[in-house]
Amino acid sequence: MPCLNESETLEACIHKAQKYLRDHNVSGEIVVGDNGSTDGSQAIATRCGARVVEVAVRGYGAALHGATLGALGRYIIMADSDGSYDFAELQPFMDKLREGFDLVIGNRFRGGIKPGAMPWKNRYIGNPVLSAIGRLFFRCPAKDFHCGLRGYSRDAFDRMQLQTTGMEFASEMVIKATLLGMKVTEVPTTLSPDGRSRPPHLKPWRDGWRHLRFMLLFSPKWLFFVPGFALFFSGMLVGLWLLPERRQIGSVSFDIHTLLCSGVAMLVGFQAILFAVMSKAFAINEGLIPPDPRLSRLFKIVTLEVGLVAGLVLIVLGVAGILMTFLAWGKASFGELNPDRTLRMLVPALLAVTLGAQVMLFSFFLSVLGMRVRSRPEARL
Repeated sequence: MPCLNESETLEACIHKAQKYLRDHNVSGEIVVGDNGSTDGSQAIATRCGARVVEVAVRGYGAALHGATLGALGRYIIMADSDGSYDFAELQPFMDKLREGFDLVIGNRFRGGIKPGAMPWKNRYIGNPVLSAIGRLFFRCPAKDFHCGLRGYSRDAFDRMQLQTTGMEFASEMVIKATLLGMKVTEVPTTLSPDGRSRPPHLKPWRDGWRHLRFMLLFSPKWLFFVPGFALFFSGMLVGLWLLPERRQIGSVSFDIHTLLCSGVAMLVGFQAILFAVMSKAFAINEGLIPPDPRLSRLFKIVTLEVGLVAGLVLIVLGVAGILMTFLAWGKASFGELNPDRTLRMLVPALLAVTLGAQVMLFSFFLSVLGMRVRSRPEARL
């Protein structure tokens, strides 16, 4: 149980958890991860027979992480100590864990949300939207991404190597379990209004943004690659369409100005694609996400030498285009030029030089990251 000034509800939560252990003949312990309470919560927990783990780092995730590290059991069930979850109804979680599931998440939308237990913006906007994004980005089976009642094995927890300290800890747990190929399932659970007289620690908009930001940062594919590829491909199509001549659609003319915009779109899109690869390699190196065999194969194909040659070819082609433009200027005695013709050569030439330089720089940086990525064991996602 994570705890920060929960003196009003902590005792009842501990007694319910103890009753569950007795009634179902489960050998277990109650561990409270205290985050620096100043209302006597630690003394209450000790008096009730729970073990208190002092967690110096502040945050919901830090408290749960510290309490889990201090736990001795094979299976761990976590839940808030504010009275919103019924610790006497944990058997469905234990049943699934004993069946071999690594992570069992409560689903409050299937089990029931009592009046006043969840603000409308969380119930109808925040949780459904964030859960849908999680399923889209990571193909996770969970439909209630942020339920605070869940069970997991100690082995699964050790494999997940969770890093976050705040409310996004819940998202990280589900995402990493999915990426690591763990067995994840949901069981219905009921959410009740908490028993505190003070406002909750949860800040819906702030913590909702933290969850969304975490999922975006955890998925370079959706944050960088997909938008980058769409921008690059659309820019390339428009550029090829405009390269021969000016185009007309109805009363609207598309000419060299649109060609220049398409070149910028390709440049920005290409940079986003490169950043997606670099972000993923860095995240793997730092242990934020598990290794990806596709990235390991990429390192075998796109070596430093291949990248340097490809970049050099693009630069040579671009320089050739610039020289052609310069020669055309010379034929005009270095006077005025027709931009309709010269920019159709100059824009692609400058784009090729810029892309070539990016490819060469990217190859150097990716080679540095690849020194560590290649040494990590692969895990199929």
